[in-house]
Amino acid sequence: MKALGELSIGLLILVGALFCLLSAFGLIRLPDVYLRSHAATKSATLGVLFVLFGVFLYFMFYLEHVSAKILLGIVFVFVTSPIAGHLNGRAAYRTGVPMWEKSVRDDYKDAVEVRERN
Repeated sequence: MKALGELSIGLLILVGALFCLLSAFGLIRLPDVYLRSHAATKSATLGVLFVLFGVFLYFMFYLEHVSAKILLGIVFVFVTSPIAGHLNGRAAYRTGVPMWEKSVRDDYKDAVEVRERN
């Protein structure tokens, strides 16, 4: 049973690290700020959450300690990272940062035009 727990925790942390690595590649390789913001928020958040959950399980099962700090860290990352990514993208759009030339949709354009008319 202990080996299964160690394997599960190790797998969670490994998957989290892989998501963080994919996010780093996305930040380097994607062509514009909007796509980079997507990579930074979605996959990095998921990666950090996997790592923190693995650490939480390690503390809970092997050190017999439920860490409120790790739980608060999970909640904080889960709430703040997507909001920060959204606000970065919105600020970039409003300041006129151009989209990638091969982008096919601009969902925010209609909302901005309606707001400017009112």
